[in-house]
Amino acid sequence: MSHPRASRAAIVMAIMRKDLTELSRDKVWLVLTPLVLVFAIAIFWLLPDRVDETLRIGVFPASLAASLEQLALADGEVGLRVIGFDDEDALAAAVLGDDVPTDQRLTAGLAFPSGFLLQIVTGRPTEVRVFMDADVPPEVRGALEGGVRELAFMLARAPVPVTLLPEEEMVVGRDRAGAQVSLREQVRPLAVFFVLITESLALASLIATEVGSRTVAAIVATPARVADVVIAKGLTGTLLAFSQALVLLVVLQALGTQPLVVLAAVLLGALLVSGVSLLAGAAGRDFMTTLFIGVLFLIPMMIPAFALLFPGSASWWMQSLPSFGVLEALHGGATFGLGFADLSGAFASALAWTAGLFVLGGLVLARRVARA
Repeated sequence: MSHPRASRAAIVMAIMRKDLTELSRDKVWLVLTPLVLVFAIAIFWLLPDRVDETLRIGVFPASLAASLEQLALADGEVGLRVIGFDDEDALAAAVLGDDVPTDQRLTAGLAFPSGFLLQIVTGRPTEVRVFMDADVPPEVRGALEGGVRELAFMLARAPVPVTLLPEEEMVVGRDRAGAQVSLREQVRPLAVFFVLITESLALASLIATEVGSRTVAAIVATPARVADVVIAKGLTGTLLAFSQALVLLVVLQALGTQPLVVLAAVLLGALLVSGVSLLAGAAGRDFMTTLFIGVLFLIPMMIPAFALLFPGSASWWMQSLPSFGVLEALHGGATFGLGFADLSGAFASALAWTAGLFVLGGLVLARRVARA
């Protein structure tokens, strides 16, 4: 009973050796692979690694700046810095960024009229001008306008006529206040997954070439079976993709506090893209067709990686993409130190998609071989 299993393993290993030899002779991928690694590493280290959570608010007249900052600090707003201005035009220029260094630009500016405190205390209507750059999103504008009204009530020592929920009940998802992730940290999953995709295209090209030249048909004419070819291709693709991604993880120092979780996510990602490679290579007729099919599958799989740059609740269709589970596990383990228990749903989703892609790719490959 042990001899057939050993024979199957020997056949798979023989196919893998052949594949690795063929890929080592492919000059295109021998040049492209290190270039992608260098590009990903260079982009990563050029990105900013710090997040400034301090809001810089300019106030005119300057005499109100100290009072407003004391009120803000008393209310727990430690991420707020109030800067006084003696000239309203200078305040507007600082907000617009005219001849102002980036690190000194204001988030917004508040121009209070003369006699503002007296008008507030006596209950008379008053007007406050709010300066904001045109790039500020509408929701941020609304929040700043609401903040001005709240400051007016605070200065008047009157309660705000609205009752808000406690902060812990208002925050949706994981609260990152005081622990924001820099752009460099957010790009890590994208860089690793980009390397995985590059290696998957190389495998897809090899499979398409062998199917077109009837090399696969010749292999299955021996004691080898289509299942042996599928396993060998999957292992070859996983080995290449995982090894390249591992190099990137080490260079980018992306193993974090949960190295086993990160390695498991990368291994699962390598298996996933190998399944896509098998399907694209088996369905492709030539290099261009294979490349088109591969890109058709892989570009949508990049969407969750870009979505990590803009944290929030992912929509249902994004969560249904094959790569969402892998990227969620990779990002959670490398960036936020989440464990297997926290990411069990992500791993389960990725495993299901990987198994489905390998089965579908094997069926397409078997049909192409039968036709040959």
